[in-house]
Amino acid sequence: MLPAVPLPEHTDEQNLVRRLLARDEQALHLLEARYARNLLSVLVRLVRDRELAEDVLQEGLLKVWLSIGSYDPDKGRLFTWMVRVCCNQAVDAMRSPRYRFHKGNKSLEVAGAQRAPAPPSFRPEHIGLRELTLQLKSAQRAVIDLLYFGGYTQAEAAEELGIPLATVKTRARAALVALARVARVGGVGD
Repeated sequence: MLPAVPLPEHTDEQNLVRRLLARDEQALHLLEARYARNLLSVLVRLVRDRELAEDVLQEGLLKVWLSIGSYDPDKGRLFTWMVRVCCNQAVDAMRSPRYRFHKGNKSLEVAGAQRAPAPPSFRPEHIGLRELTLQLKSAQRAVIDLLYFGGYTQAEAAEELGIPLATVKTRARAALVALARVARVGGVGD
């Protein structure tokens, strides 16, 4: 946890607000120097992720800069208002679908995943996969052949087939769904 920095006196705060309202960029730097450390401490406790807290802090300070006109000194201190702005930004960030997606996923480096080649004795034909792919549509089969039997990456397959990467991903996904159906019920067309 970061040590707290004493907050500025009320008169300093009024002067800072006047300068921010006048769009003085040096005042913005001063605002960050004075308050960022304390705001970051609050945000780290709220989101429990320092990297996310730092992103939220930057977004929050931008929001403070853009909406300083809505600050009312009669309702509270500048720092209190900034905490509210930054906390609202943090809540918005944590509610976003992007945050939820990334929260559930760890990077491969963090998870300790390693790419290991298949053993030389492994042959996909042993499980009859090659025969199952014959039941796929030709476009799907071409993608699966390159990805799973040819060892291509999706980007390499897109280049080889002369189609967009998104199309390769869509065809691969559709092919996997069809193959799963074949494995369950015995036919792609069913």
